[in-house]
Amino acid sequence: MRLTAVLLTCGNDGDRLMTSKQGHSRLGRSRATDTGNDDYGKAEIDERFDAGALDEDVWTAAYLPAWSSAREAAATYALDDDGLRLTIPPGQPLWCPDLHDGPLRVSAVQSGNWSGPAGSSRGQQPFRDGLVVREAQSARWGFTPHYGYVEVQCRATVTSRSMFSAWMVGLEDEPDRCGEICIAEVFGATVTTGEDGRPVTRLGCGVHAFRDPQLAEAFSVRPCPIDVSTDHRYAVDWQPGRVAFLVDDVLVKTVHRAPDYPMQLILGVFDFPDRAPAGQVEVPVPELVVRRVLARTGPTTSR
Repeated sequence: MRLTAVLLTCGNDGDRLMTSKQGHSRLGRSRATDTGNDDYGKAEIDERFDAGALDEDVWTAAYLPAWSSAREAAATYALDDDGLRLTIPPGQPLWCPDLHDGPLRVSAVQSGNWSGPAGSSRGQQPFRDGLVVREAQSARWGFTPHYGYVEVQCRATVTSRSMFSAWMVGLEDEPDRCGEICIAEVFGATVTTGEDGRPVTRLGCGVHAFRDPQLAEAFSVRPCPIDVSTDHRYAVDWQPGRVAFLVDDVLVKTVHRAPDYPMQLILGVFDFPDRAPAGQVEVPVPELVVRRVLARTGPTTSR
């Protein structure tokens, strides 16, 4: 893996952190290694989405399906030479239209999935009070690390009405295990051009506590001199009591409190139809292209 030769400064926290990155091979599937992550999924992975089909042992191609159904929450995606291509075509229906506050369309994959029985309140990332499971989800723990280095290499096409994100969330198999590590979040409306004519993106990253009493809210958005339409490597170095956030090997933020339980990864692109510019006729197609997901256990070390 390459290392940046020029320091990237995002806000006031720019600093360099170089990492050791090692892949593990499993023929014909996403390259994942079982490193004894309790009774959950893989803790290490080198996923390049090059096996010709999505590895269903690892990935669920639906966004939080318990609150609707696997069919209604299904992602629009393709695999090609560039990796996993998530899109939202004009005809894709709204996600949870009777429940979500504001119209929303989503294409996402997640590396874990489960719920309680239909009619219960036990599901992942509830987005409002009073939610009940509509379609029970069998436990599928594909990639669920507990500490380590996690990197997502991707690019995105987003407009003023769309965004993309890569984030890790507690499995919520126990209610308090619900914290989130947001690796990267970008709204298309915040992608601008700096005084030097180069792209500037307001990058969101950090930790969301939600209902985890051991965490504190530590999410922020800051300008970064990157063009999200080209490949970048968004990563976290997640260790006990600390999460470091990096873009292309450059440290942009550190949070000094960390979730202490297995987490799953979600990769998604989102469209907000009510944010369309007045008079817009042609519906743009937002896209997230994920070239690689890399994760290794243990502390990050200099290379």
